[in-house]
Amino acid sequence: MKTFINTIILSLITTLVSFAQTAGSDIEMADQLRADGKIWSVIAVILVIFIGLILYLIRLDSKISKLEKKLNS
Repeated sequence: MKTFINTIILSLITTLVSFAQTAGSDIEMADQLRADGKIWSVIAVILVIFIGLILYLIRLDSKISKLEKKLNS
């Protein structure tokens, strides 16, 4: 029963998000960034942040693995 309720809630949220995306399809800021060629700067910044997060998580995982091995020994 819990899975059924969660499925219904998630489908409602997905429906609301899709309506929200179609409502404001005329985003002037994105069009202006695209026209000026600055959209690539925005994408580069987002990519650098994403890669930084991934590297941080990998490093954190390796540290945790070392601690677990040390604890089990």
